[in-house]
Parts: sequence; structure tokens; C-alpha cells
Amino acid sequence: MKGHAEIAGGGFAGLAAAAALGHRGWTVRVHERSSELRAFGAGIFVWENGLRVLDALGVVNPVLAGSWQAPRYEVRDHLNHLVAEKSFGVELGTRMITMTRQCLYAALLGAATRNGAVFETNSTAVSATSEGELILADGTRRQADLVVAADGVNSEVRESLNLTKIRYGAGDFGAIRLLVRRAKGESDNVIHYLSPPENPTRRMLYVPCDNDNLYVAFTVGKADMAAKTIPIERDLWSATWPHLADLFARVGNEGRWDIYETVSLKRWSQHRVAVIGDAAHGMAPTLGQGAGCAMMNALALAGALAAADDLEAGLMAWEAKARPITDHTQDISHRYMAAAHTGEGGGTLWDEEALKTARSIPFGCA
Repeated sequence: MKGHAEIAGGGFAGLAAAAALGHRGWTVRVHERSSELRAFGAGIFVWENGLRVLDALGVVNPVLAGSWQAPRYEVRDHLNHLVAEKSFGVELGTRMITMTRQCLYAALLGAATRNGAVFETNSTAVSATSEGELILADGTRRQADLVVAADGVNSEVRESLNLTKIRYGAGDFGAIRLLVRRAKGESDNVIHYLSPPENPTRRMLYVPCDNDNLYVAFTVGKADMAAKTIPIERDLWSATWPHLADLFARVGNEGRWDIYETVSLKRWSQHRVAVIGDAAHGMAPTLGQGAGCAMMNALALAGALAAADDLEAGLMAWEAKARPITDHTQDISHRYMAAAHTGEGGGTLWDEEALKTARSIPFGCA
């Protein structure tokens, strides 16, 4: 089946849904609350499952051209001693691809645009009806065959339909995530730096995004007020990891501390409304699969509806196919995040349970 879709949210999930539905003959309008279509934030991970979605949408090559493939994930202590490492690569069954958020965003925006999506900026969705009506902040009501709520972890559309089952913070931890200029000679690997004993809630993730940019995530406990300061206290972080003082000197004055949250719904749809992305399954970033799951589920949504004669039957089939691997990813992400900050884990444990999502083949891929 096909028809007209109104999508609340112009982030990764909304753009992937717009591209996938448009490719299958739907007309699509995307509502973005901001004044422009662009990525917000710093860097992002895309694993093999996400690359398969990008290939299905016809944009894997530009993403790979603008990103970085780290050969290894390393765990190092506060003195820069190697504690553990894990190799990645296509020959090992999965690639760990990192990039600026804008790199991924531009590719998805291009795919959605080529497949006919139209966009309204400064357009905030505040609720929806189960009959397929999207209500905007200015009172405008837009009727559709399908409403897609892709409006983030604080989704107003989701809340208007009372779909939330549970929402909780990941152990009261969050992060300050920034882009930093990359210096010559810095490591090509993704590195998870462990806390010194005197500051056990502080961690740092070092992520090359491309030849010019690093994505740096300062993980900080909710109660660590000094470490949550914006702009960051360069002297404080330099004292935590002295060998990275030069990197901290390059950090700008921007940023914010965001808590990690997990969101789970009673169900992913209600009659003519589907919920995707962080609005449906916000998760701790431990596995780097937030965007990957969002894109997988957007593609699966379009595929399930294309195969169905009835919208509600198609939505039920979509959730049955897509939700189990997403629930698994949420669970592992939260458990590993908790372990990493209670002394039980030294960095993410890249076992087969952690890599199950990366190795999966998304529904809707050829």
C-alpha cells in the first residue's frame, strides 16, 4: 500500500523514513521545529547494519567518503596504558564507521529530497490523533494516511497518544559531546579512556570522524558539578588525563551536558500513527546504535507497509519484525553503561551479544 505521510521531526529517523517511504511511492511532508535543516550535535557511529540501510537508500558511498573507519577500539587507563582492544573491519564481519553528524544528515536529506519529500521548517508538531491527523503548534491540522512521530526522546506526539511504557535515566550519567580539530599524529583508533581512581564517574571517548575532526565525549555523573561545567574546565580535564592536555586546549566554548535516557513504548503504533527513532526507543549510547536502530526501523516501516494491503496490519507486522533486535540493543546498551560506571566493566564489552545488532540484516534491505 501507499498514500500520504506527515512526519514530525527532521532528524535521522524522520529523514530515513521520508526517503524510504518516498522511494515506495508515498508522498511525504516533513515538519522540522528548527529554522533550518541541519544536524545538531557532534559525531556519530554507524555500524554494518546502518551501512546496509544507507546502501538500500542509495547513499552509502557519500557517507563512506566523508567518514572514518577505525581499525581498532581501545580501552586505556588514565595513564594511557592499554587495557583492552578489539579489531573491526569488513573482513571481520563488521565495520565501525564514525563521522560528523552533518555527514550522515546531508546524505539522508539528499535521499529524502530525491524521493520527493517536502519540508516545512519552523513547524512544531504538538500532538496527533490516532485517525491520522497531525496537529501543529500554530493550530494547523494536517490529515494523512500515516503520521510518523520522529520528534525525539521528548516526543510530544508520542505523549499525546499515551504510548510510553517506561522512561528512565541510564544511571544518572550523561555526556558533553563536542567536535574538536584533529591534530597531526593523533591516534586513528577509537579510544575509551577510563577514570582515575579519585574521579570514578569520569570517562572520555576519543573518536576520529574524518581527517580533520575528532568527536570527543566527556562522560560525567549527574552529581559531578565541576566536570559538567560549560565551557569545559580545561585544567580539570587535563589533570584527569594529563597526556591529553593538548587536545583539551583545542576544545571550544560550546556544548551541553545531556543525560542518557532509555525509552520503551507499550507499542510502536496506534491506528494511523507510527513512532520511530529516539521517540520510540531512546537508548544509552554505549553500543553506538541509536542512529542505526532508527534508520533500520524507518526502512522496515516502509517495507512492511509496501507489503501490506491494510495499514494497521502493516504496522503490526513492522513492529513484530523490527522490535526484537531493538529491544535487545536497548537492553545491552543500558547494562553495559551501568557496568562501565560501577567498576564492573572496563569499556564496552564487544562480545557477540553487543555485536548482534551490527551483524543483523535490516528488514527492507534487498
